Amino acid sequence: MIEILSITSPIFILIGLGYCAVRAAFFSRADMRVLGTFVINFALPAMLFKALSQRSFGEVMNSGYLLAYALGSLFAMSVAIVIALKWRKRDFQSSVIVGMGASLSNSAFIGLPVAVQVLGPIGSVAMALSMLVENLLMLPLLLVMADRSDHKSASVLSMLRGTFARLLRNPMLLAIAIGFAFALFGLKLPAPLSRVVEMLSFASGPLALFVIGGSLAGMAVKGMIADVSLIAVAKLVLHPAAVLVGVLLIPGIDPVLQAAAVLIACVPMFSIYAIMGQKYGLESMCSAALVVATVASFVSISMIIWIMKSAGFIPALS
Repeated sequence: MIEILSITSPIFILIGLGYCAVRAAFFSRADMRVLGTFVINFALPAMLFKALSQRSFGEVMNSGYLLAYALGSLFAMSVAIVIALKWRKRDFQSSVIVGMGASLSNSAFIGLPVAVQVLGPIGSVAMALSMLVENLLMLPLLLVMADRSDHKSASVLSMLRGTFARLLRNPMLLAIAIGFAFALFGLKLPAPLSRVVEMLSFASGPLALFVIGGSLAGMAVKGMIADVSLIAVAKLVLHPAAVLVGVLLIPGIDPVLQAAAVLIACVPMFSIYAIMGQKYGLESMCSAALVVATVASFVSISMIIWIMKSAGFIPALS
């Protein structure tokens, strides 16, 4: 367990450092948005491109992984929505937002550092594949479901078209596409550009974690114990369990990628969950769930790594 904590502790220390920096007024929450913009638009795209472009296409395009992660995410989303509807008596739109929190991981800011620390460079490839599922399947589906009740006159096709148009301008998705192209055709960047990409990619992990911590500063956990508990448990327990079943049932997935899929699924929900909830008047619930899940994930991630290692699912820690 000490070996596992030596991997997970630095990740959460960096998150805590960002939190304390904002609380101590070294940075403002507005500064975190600026730093987050740099990470999303430059550092993480560079890291994704580097991870994908330096491998063969067969290594980075794994249809079994995509299917398993998609099925696990859809299952977690569906169960959370049904529980919110039937048990919590939530309306459909609110239940969809609960399902969003249960099934969309913070793949880039927390999932990547965890997977890379435990499994090495293959964690970057797994994160890119997970992001494809999240951004091209899960997020469009959830947004259309949530918006449908507000825009009943709009066609599903037009709503999907608008959602995909916005997503395809995402720098991280563009970096994934270009990285796949380089892997497919065996292309290489000129040495000076390759060095720039490498330098930017080094900044992605630590800065992303620092931004997460700073963004949590000032978020309050108010009431809503049942809803917040539902979202946090579904995200930290149900989602990784569903993905684990998926990777075990779908043949042909490398064991290291199987482990990476579960690790990415076991991290808290994506960092803009509260912003997404604000659109539907659910910012308080989403903010509280984000804080609780992020704090609780220190224990849950460490336990999942320990369980997977004890079961031989992770042969050796990197």
